[in-house]
Amino acid sequence: MKTKMKEYREKAGITQEALADKVDVTRQTILFLEKGKYNPSLRLAYKISHTLNATIEELFSFEDENLEENKS
Repeated sequence: MKTKMKEYREKAGITQEALADKVDVTRQTILFLEKGKYNPSLRLAYKISHTLNATIEELFSFEDENLEENKS
């Protein structure tokens, strides 16, 4: 999963710790999300997007190589 979370968080002037507190997760979870190492639940994605004044689609994009292979 690709994410623009870090870009939107920095634009909002919010630290990883502050965002984590607002959405009730650890700073490490925010770090993993920003690096694309963790896929958020729909509920968490909604909380983050609401906090950063963005849509879920603006923050997260899911790319599945299998979908591309099946199109061929």
